[in-house]
Amino acid sequence: MKTTLALAVMAFLFSCNQKEASKEAAPASAKDAMGVVIQSPYPIGYSANFAMGDPKNAENLLLLWKDWDDGNLSAHSNFFADSVTMVFADGNVMHTTRDSALANAQRERNRFVSAVSTVNAILPVKSVDKNENWALIWGKEVDTDKKGKKDSTYIQETWRFNKDGKADLFYQFKAAAAPPKK
Repeated sequence: MKTTLALAVMAFLFSCNQKEASKEAAPASAKDAMGVVIQSPYPIGYSANFAMGDPKNAENLLLLWKDWDDGNLSAHSNFFADSVTMVFADGNVMHTTRDSALANAQRERNRFVSAVSTVNAILPVKSVDKNENWALIWGKEVDTDKKGKKDSTYIQETWRFNKDGKADLFYQFKAAAAPPKK
C-alpha cells in the first residue's frame, strides 16, 4: 500500500507540473511542512511541501463518489466550482462549466445500471508552498452495463479544492482490476 501511495503521489506531482523541466536540471532538495528534507534526483515540478489538509475536502469527495454510485451526480453539484478542469484516465481533458461537466458525467454514468465503489484510502493534503488544498482517493469500482456485463477498475483520483472548498481540478488514473482474458 505504501508503494501505491508513493506511485500515486509521484504521478500527481508529475501531472501537475506547471513548467517543463529542463533535461539538464539539477537534482532537487526540498523541505516539507514537518521539516523533513526530501532529496530527489529529479527537479520537483509542482511541490514537495505537503501537510495534512482539511478533512472536509475528503468527506466531500467521498460524497461525490457515493453520488456516482447512486447515479445522481446533481446531489452535490454545489461541491464544484463554476469552472472545472477534469483530466481523465484515457487522456481526455475537459475544461468547462460545472453544469456542462456534470451533464457529461451524468451521461457517462447513465451507461451503467449500477456502480459500486470501494475506497481503499483517502487523504486530504495541502500544498504549503502553493497554498492549495487537495484530496487523494483510491479504490475500486465495479460497473454493470445495461447488458449485465460487469467491469472492475482500480481508480486513483487527485482533486483540487479552491479557497471556497469547491472542486475545480481533478486528475484520474485507472488500471484494470483483472488481467484481460486471452
